[in-house]
Amino acid sequence: MGFEGLEILQRQLTSVENSDLQKIKRHAFLNGLDLMGYSTHQGFLSPDKEKRQKNIDHTIDCIEQAYALGIPTMRVNSGTWGTSKDFDELMERRGVEPPIEGYTEEDAYGWVIDAYEKIVPVAEKCGVVLGLENHWGLGVTPEGILRVTRAVDSPWLKVTLDTGNFLEDPYDRLKQLAGEAVLLQAKTYVGGGVWYTLDLDYPRIAGILRDAGFGGYVSLEFEGKEDPLTAIPKSLKMLREAFA
Repeated sequence: MGFEGLEILQRQLTSVENSDLQKIKRHAFLNGLDLMGYSTHQGFLSPDKEKRQKNIDHTIDCIEQAYALGIPTMRVNSGTWGTSKDFDELMERRGVEPPIEGYTEEDAYGWVIDAYEKIVPVAEKCGVVLGLENHWGLGVTPEGILRVTRAVDSPWLKVTLDTGNFLEDPYDRLKQLAGEAVLLQAKTYVGGGVWYTLDLDYPRIAGILRDAGFGGYVSLEFEGKEDPLTAIPKSLKMLREAFA
């Protein structure tokens, strides 16, 4: 299809044994394809300290997997409250959900900041830049993302910027985070979206990123209903033209 790199979604790997990771790295190298991003899941919006620690341990494991693969950046999250019964309900709520009863967002910021303060030294040791994504939970607003990254205050915790996760006023919000972005995930919805469809102006988005000095990878994240074998080449062509 003509891509220059591949971002791996960690949940989709059938094995994270080192021998299997090295096979992936070798295969990519022989085909001239950069392994440039590792997209992971973790959640720290819980009053249960043991649960938060398990997610810290998981995130550290993922950093070490990215290091083994030679991947220089890893997408991370704050997690969600889990007060929606499933992802469909979360999308019906436009990504906004109430906290666990008896707790507030102030509690959540403390948990998330504490977690990343423990995680960042491992990222630095491995040379893997973490990118906190605008991905529900505390990431539904740019202010939420920046509050966490500024509190941790490390060059190893920056922003993975997703074009499709600000459902209102996307351009102003993307602009607020563009200067901190280490990776852009560019959503397209050819054939209509699964949960929602956004009509994104990619030349405008490319201008926002250029003005912010972004020179990194643009990672296509296809969420449309059309056959990916036809929709992905269309999306790649559109993104190449927008960011040329």
